Amino acid sequence: MNNRQAKPRFENKGDKMKKLRVAMVQSRSCTEDLAKNTEDGLAYIHEAKVQGADIVLFPEAWITSYQFPEFLMSLPEMDQIKNDIRFSEWNKKMLTESSHYLKQFQQCARELSIGLVITSLTRGKDRPRNTAYLIDRTGSIVFAYNKVHTCDFSLERYLEAGTAFVVGKFDGYTLGSMICYDREYPESGRELMLQGAELVLVPNDCQGMEPRLEELSVRARENNFGIAMANPPGKYSGRSCAYSPLMWNETGEPVDNQIVVADQMSQCVVYADFDMEEIRMNREREDIGKYRKPHAYKYLHV
Repeated sequence: MNNRQAKPRFENKGDKMKKLRVAMVQSRSCTEDLAKNTEDGLAYIHEAKVQGADIVLFPEAWITSYQFPEFLMSLPEMDQIKNDIRFSEWNKKMLTESSHYLKQFQQCARELSIGLVITSLTRGKDRPRNTAYLIDRTGSIVFAYNKVHTCDFSLERYLEAGTAFVVGKFDGYTLGSMICYDREYPESGRELMLQGAELVLVPNDCQGMEPRLEELSVRARENNFGIAMANPPGKYSGRSCAYSPLMWNETGEPVDNQIVVADQMSQCVVYADFDMEEIRMNREREDIGKYRKPHAYKYLHV
């Protein structure tokens, strides 16, 4: 990657016996050149492999970049897009699972025997989607998750929202994903927890991260799963992080569940080691989630 200088690597201080190492890419793809974004992404994967990563997590909409066409600024009414050829042409240009760029990431995963959560705006039925692909060590797509909670107060209102949260297996563990604004809704994490998610990977692209770090910490604890988030760098941005659901040590004393948090501005790869077997044991012995009272949750379906 020619335009990237060596930057500090943020790494947690855990021991070397951890079971799953997640590499969070704190960088931004800010070009419409999908080939360049793919080249840069593959370089990060190779860097993460050298550092012993098992799976690499990218920020939101990496391959296509998180950009919207200029003409959307002049379409104030949603129903106007049905008759605007520019919108249908934009949707047709979006990534699909047969796209050459996604295939390159799959090939890289297979060659390096590494997992990926790679992201892109993708072609939807009528409108583009905001998608995260979980790819396993063989290069196979485990799942494609489409962002459910699109930011409908912004240009994301022109995207096609996902209709379900999904999980899949990686190295024998159950992984899920939520994208950026999904994090603001406790239901996102709970849906994944109820499907057995043990680790949730969060592609992100937003500012105002300090209170959102607290949200992620709480999501990990309240659902008894690990969580990792990758966010591009910048003022009020960055802060890629990871949290464990564990809040007690072996002697019963409270501990901080933060694994690692990066700074705002560094363009880097952030590493977090998750002891997945310890998370599993914690899920067995902890009370979180076991004594829910769904009969009293009268308005959650609304």
